Amino acid sequence: MLKVPLLKKVRIGVFKCGNIGTAPLLELLFDELADREDISVRTVTTGAKMLAEEVAEALPKIFDFNPDFIIFISPNPAVQGPRKAMEIISEKKLPSIFISDSPGKRLKEEFEKQGFGYIIVMGDPLIGARKEFLDPTEMAIFNSNVIKVLAITGVYKMIYQEIDRIVHCCKEDRAFELPRLIIDTDNIRDNSDFRNPYALAKAMAAYELTKKIAEINTRACFMEKERDKYIPLVACAHEIAQVAAGLAEEAREIEKYSDSLVRRPHSKEGKLRVKDKLMLPPVFDEEIYKKWLET
Repeated sequence: MLKVPLLKKVRIGVFKCGNIGTAPLLELLFDELADREDISVRTVTTGAKMLAEEVAEALPKIFDFNPDFIIFISPNPAVQGPRKAMEIISEKKLPSIFISDSPGKRLKEEFEKQGFGYIIVMGDPLIGARKEFLDPTEMAIFNSNVIKVLAITGVYKMIYQEIDRIVHCCKEDRAFELPRLIIDTDNIRDNSDFRNPYALAKAMAAYELTKKIAEINTRACFMEKERDKYIPLVACAHEIAQVAAGLAEEAREIEKYSDSLVRRPHSKEGKLRVKDKLMLPPVFDEEIYKKWLET
């Protein structure tokens, strides 16, 4: 069996500007049992705000941590706050990965030109941010539904495996390529752990629905000016989010019924482990480690 040498603790800096469904649990994906010994993570956030002055004040704090690489996560990186972050991070010459929602796809070439990695989640939708509709409870429910879809369909898995690959390279002082990944429905089809084809179909359907949510909420938040038109639209989008979460849950339940649900816990040393039977212990995921060696 291949062994992963533990050479040093890798320091990961996470900067959050505003919120998308991937953001609330991001750093927890790397250390779900809170016992990893190979990484140290610090998170700095501007909260809900995405203003340039908020970023300019908060972002420099992450550099005091002396991270080996930085993860920046934000909605729409074309607006002023994320733009300011790109400017500041670029000056530091640190390996950096931008995680964003579908509007980030328009900046793909710019990210590449500046040497940034990126992970664009096409199914991480805009919330229905209209004051007549959105309150703290609705906001929390919407995000919980989106989180459920992203977790169950395997989007979170794709993200943390990309970060684990970089951590692995940093531990061994090996050169690495930053991710250039756009997560769409085809990625769910080709990279998920679903063993049952009906479960996979439901997961794909759930992800497609989250993309439709973004489309409807974009129209409701930025295009429609009349209250009688935009209020039903944001309500419609949030109802779709609930249905999408339900479909994702159904997909996971199918895998449970046949005892084929895949789990991928981290070990204390940061090794990725895998299991597909509830009562069996997880084993070292030799396949993904070989893939890392190849890249």
